[in-house]
Amino acid sequence: GLKIKLNKYKYLIKNMGLLTLSSFATKLLSFFLVPLYTAILTTQEYGTYDVISSTVNFLIPILTINIYEAVLRYAMDKESDPKTVFSIGCKYAIWGNVIVVILLVFNHIARLSAILDAYSIFFALLFFVTVFSGIITSMARGLDRIADISISSVLCSVVMIFLNIFLLCVLKIGIYGYFIANISGILIQNIYLTVRIKGWNYITKTREYNSALEKEMIHYSLPTIANAISWWVNGLADRYVIIFFCGIASNGVYSVASKIPSILNIFQNIFSQAWMLSAVREFDAEDKNGFFAQIFNLYNAMLVIVCSMIICADKMLAHYLYSNDFYIAWKYVPFLTISIIFGALSGYAGSIFAALKHSDYFAKCSGAGAITNIALNLIMTPFIGPLGAAIATAISYWVVYVVSMWYLKKSIKLTVHILRDNISYLVLMMQGFFLLLIEKEKVFLYGIQLICIVIIIVLYYHELKMIVYRIVKKLRGSENK
Repeated sequence: GLKIKLNKYKYLIKNMGLLTLSSFATKLLSFFLVPLYTAILTTQEYGTYDVISSTVNFLIPILTINIYEAVLRYAMDKESDPKTVFSIGCKYAIWGNVIVVILLVFNHIARLSAILDAYSIFFALLFFVTVFSGIITSMARGLDRIADISISSVLCSVVMIFLNIFLLCVLKIGIYGYFIANISGILIQNIYLTVRIKGWNYITKTREYNSALEKEMIHYSLPTIANAISWWVNGLADRYVIIFFCGIASNGVYSVASKIPSILNIFQNIFSQAWMLSAVREFDAEDKNGFFAQIFNLYNAMLVIVCSMIICADKMLAHYLYSNDFYIAWKYVPFLTISIIFGALSGYAGSIFAALKHSDYFAKCSGAGAITNIALNLIMTPFIGPLGAAIATAISYWVVYVVSMWYLKKSIKLTVHILRDNISYLVLMMQGFFLLLIEKEKVFLYGIQLICIVIIIVLYYHELKMIVYRIVKKLRGSENK
């Protein structure tokens, strides 16, 4: 029993290690380039790029029936033919791109959106590379090719970073350079992964399709469209509300605010990708050896502690990262960082729903958050601007988390500390409000921030002790070899 449990941890840790190698090096480089973007691009240019990429992310699940979610889940199934799975994914990806071209032509004729028309070529290219990135990375993850995904994301980031520096600083072509660099990075990633998994070997002719599998995949992916749209609403609808009430320049500042929370997002992304593979492979509704509960508690503890430290360092990081008119973005950081915790824990639950093929749970959880998000955004943003949108986002993500936990309890026997966890989330919210309320008294402000960090460390003492014990044991083991 102990050996099986250790193997479960080893599989999860191995995948997290591979994903960490790629994510940390590249994401940290991207993170330190934020001063470059905020110094060269205007708030309006940054806001324009943000609204184009947000719209692309909104349309992808609708126009491709979110098929890459089904590609990922069914590529993991030993019973499913990987060639059919990949071919079905590519079929719906192509249809999505055809519809986008038709919509862009219609927009050009009808003149519905001037921004969309001005950047229509970039919009189409960004849609194309992002859709096929979803299909090819889902297939690679389903085939357990984590090392290849890690290398591909390193390549993607290196190309993006190099081209951003060259096009923004040397050629000085502004927002066009920003588009070209980001599209090129994703394109290189797609090419590399296609070559590594020999994607052409997975294409079958339409007449050779297993129509029963196609129906099953569509049945699985359809509820995830509502889920994807709801997540988009939770994460991005606030941008449109800000543009409507405060203008596109305010949206540029707000979108830059997400760069500091991206520190926590790196950790969350690495874990969620690795966890999806473990949840499908190791699923046990009774959780007899406590593997699922222990991972949840450790994951939650790490998220809360890192979030608390980010909030404490928020203004110091903003001084370094945000130039000129972007500096005010520090105000939105605490609440956007807190929302990542709830999104991450909902993602933990989502991996278990995927293991059970209960894709309808996704939509119910994220749908509750989306309704909350829109309502709170419309109430708060007109009165307190982008700060209202940030607080609304944090609250709506908490709603998603609460509903996810309710469905999770129905799916698996899980021992979690709900009261303690919710106290820690309240402490984080207090940290955010103290930053806003005490702007000048630095000693007093950071004194309170440190007290909040200590409270959180005390709350998660057991989990921290376990993490330290495992690290020390590992180090002693390596010394004795």
